This record gives sequence, structure tokens and C-alpha cells, in this order.
Amino acid sequence: MDFTLSILSFLAQLFVFLLGLGLVAVVTMYIVDIRQKSNAVRRNYPVIGRFRYLFEHLGEFFRQYFFAMDREEMPFNRAERNWAYRAAKGESTTIGFGSTRDLRPVGTALFVNCPYPTLAKDARPTSTLEIGPYCEHPYTAPSVFNISAMSYGALSQKAVQALARGAGKAGCWINTGEGGLSPFHLEGGGDVVFQIGTAKFGAQSPDGLLDEVKLAETASHPQVKMIEIKLSQGAKPGKGGMLPGAKVTEEIARIRMIPVGQDAISPNRHPEVNSASDLLDLVSRVRGATGKPTGIKAVIGAYGWLDDLCEEIKRRGPESAPDFFTVDSAEGGTGAAPQTLMDFVGLPLRESLPLVCATLRRHELKKRVAVIASGKLITPGEAAWALCSGADFVASARGFMFSLGCIQALQCNNNTCPTGITTHDTDLQKGLDIDDKSERVYRYAKTMQKELGTISHSCGVPEPRLLRRMHCRIVQENGMSKPLDELYPD
Repeated sequence: MDFTLSILSFLAQLFVFLLGLGLVAVVTMYIVDIRQKSNAVRRNYPVIGRFRYLFEHLGEFFRQYFFAMDREEMPFNRAERNWAYRAAKGESTTIGFGSTRDLRPVGTALFVNCPYPTLAKDARPTSTLEIGPYCEHPYTAPSVFNISAMSYGALSQKAVQALARGAGKAGCWINTGEGGLSPFHLEGGGDVVFQIGTAKFGAQSPDGLLDEVKLAETASHPQVKMIEIKLSQGAKPGKGGMLPGAKVTEEIARIRMIPVGQDAISPNRHPEVNSASDLLDLVSRVRGATGKPTGIKAVIGAYGWLDDLCEEIKRRGPESAPDFFTVDSAEGGTGAAPQTLMDFVGLPLRESLPLVCATLRRHELKKRVAVIASGKLITPGEAAWALCSGADFVASARGFMFSLGCIQALQCNNNTCPTGITTHDTDLQKGLDIDDKSERVYRYAKTMQKELGTISHSCGVPEPRLLRRMHCRIVQENGMSKPLDELYPD
């Protein structure tokens, strides 16, 4: 009995103490709020006004889980994310009753099924495609669907390891992003595309220009199959890469050859490239130093430069052309970028990809320059549209992030990612199991390839690379659809 009374007495004292502490906190906040001058709401409504910011923050999560419909969210809605999750987990991707996808909005892509679809006995695996026929070491790419550029730094070590191992098992390439080649990109033995950003991380001279000796050393690794020169990317066209100092650990600083703990801000373009001629000179230098296929990546805005580039290629000869062109879109994502650029600058892939392919065809360079489509292509339908539009390959970054377990918390730039994917906080990384997530990466890639085949077979062709513009129609303002080959004639 005495023991019970002691416990009750202690609890009562604790309650009084906490209540007093709470009152002191409320009074302190009240005094602070009425005396500060930077926030009108808190000054007019001390203490209570603070709840506005709490509710504003929590609103993001309530909308995601309770209020938004399956097809409403941005940048990816719940239906898209759930498809990627199920594919990565190896669960069934079938649904019942009917699709929740609205087929009426302008721009909706519809695929035309054939009255005599491809039989299983006539279907065949996606064919390989050689890139860089004029190179010392051309690359025969085995997979039509690959991992787009994500650097070690923007992603955690465990995330890169899981992606690399999954890519190796799935037979697709992984792009290093502009943060240099880390040992984690090489895990799993898969193919690697080494990206050279505007800061030349991992291959830069002291003055920030290209160091061909360092580049050749990096590219000499047998897993490095291609080199991608990034001119710009969709999430921040006209702006270089941004890695907050909180993410620049000692190891990342060593790989990028930059100071520890300082923001890594890349120039907004390659300072040595001022024209089509300069660009081809840079491509030639990189290809000469490495002996490997070298291409460019750009988000399209102004497009007159594409004709200038093609004309310069014709003057120099087809061997001078970039071996591939990665077309990024205004819908692209990143770890950190100004909202102004994300919201307002660059062309969507629906417009820019057909435009680039048409330009290359008009100059008779489409067979010479492989086209890689990148930007928000995380489902089979989006990837199939890109192939119909003229892409030779599809590369996805955020689709593979979903396969790792990304929940679209939109905290990539804060080093506070709750799934451990885009943070270097070791406590937050504990939940990311490399073995499990690498299997999910593998299953996501294989399911994408399988369901791309499903669409192509419905259209009457034996494999995805044979999809053409006539196989896809786009809904117009009058509610009717038009075929891609009529909207974008070759």
C-alpha cells in the first residue's frame, strides 16, 4: 500500500513539475512572440500563431496519405508510386474493376493495340544496340531501361551500393551523376556511365577545367562503358549542380576533390564551351582520352543550337558526332535546385524528345547518335511513349529511388530523408538494407522490361525497340486522339 502511495505521489509531483515547465514555456514563447517584429501572425496571436507553421508542415503528409486522390499528387501520384513499389517487391501489378487513369486530358498517351497481337512464341527479348561505332571501345548496351544520373553525395552510400548491385544483376547501366566515380558504383560488377558535370568532379584540374590524365585513369576501369558530358539537367536548366555542405563528407570531398563541409556549387555551364564547334571539340577530347563512347546530356529550351550542332557535325564528318544524346526534361528531379528553375524553365519531354529525334533525322544523324530519354519515366506506359517517340533507351532516376523505398517526403535537399536514401545521417541510413533493396532494384528493372514487352506485343511487334510513332496516339483538345506520326511527321 505504501509503495502504491509513493508511486502515486511521485506521479503527482511529476505532473505538477511538467505542468509548471509547460507554463514557463508558454509564457516564454508569449513574451518572445509579442516582442519580435519579423512575423506579424505570431505578434498578433502569440503562441497560438505558432500552430500555423506546424499545421502547414503536417499538411504535406496528411494530403499525401489521407486527402489526395490516387491520381492527384505531384510530382508523382500514388498510383504511379504504388506501381513502382509493387514491381520492386515482386508483387502482382494487376488491378481489378477498372483503371483510375483519366483518358480524357489533353496530352494523354494511348497505345493502339493490333488485331493480331504478337504470340508468346514470336516474342523476343529486347535487342542490344551498339553505341559509339567509331570508338576504340564501342559499347553494346544490353538493356533498354537503365538507371539515370544520381551522384554519390546526393544519394547515400547505401543507396548507391544497392542501386549498383541491383543494376549488375538486372544487366542495366548505372550513371554516376556529376559527383565522380565512387567505389560503390562499381559494386555488383555492372556497367557504369561516368558523367562529367560542369565542375568536372573527379576529372578536374586545379583551375576547374578538364584534366585528361585524371579522366583517362577513371575511364580505364573496365566497368566504365560510356562518358556523358552534362550540359544541363531538367530540374535546374542553366544552373550547375548543388550539393549542400552538410552532405560533403570527407569521403565525398575526396572523390570530388573539393573541401569538406562546403557547398559544392558547379558552374552553370562548361566555361570552355561557347559554340557547337567548342562542344564537338570537348566531345573529341573526352573520346580521345578514354577511347569510349562519349555523349551529351541537355534539357531542351532554345533549340536552334541543335541545327547548328548537326551542321557542324556534317562539316566535320559523322565520326565527330556525340555517340549519344540524353534528352532530359523540365519534369526532371534532383537533390536540390531553385524552385524558380524547377517550375518555369525548360521544355517538357513530351515536346522536346520528338523535337530532338526529328532534328537528328532531318540531318540524317539519327542512326549515328543514340537517343536516351530521361525525366519522369517511371512506368511502362511512359517508357513506351518515349520509345515510340524515337528514343533508343530510357533512363530513370526517381523510379529507381521508389524501388529503394523512397516515400516522396520531398526532403532530398535537407539531409533528413526518412528512408536513408538521400541522407548521410548514419542513424537514418540504418533502415536501408542493401541486400533487400538491391533485389528490389533488380525486380523493378526486370518488371519494367517485361511490361514494356507487354505493350509492344499488344501493338503487334515482337519487342520494345520496334515500337514506332504510329503505335501511339495523343488526346487533343477536342477529345479525339491523333497518332504521333501525324503530330510529329519525320
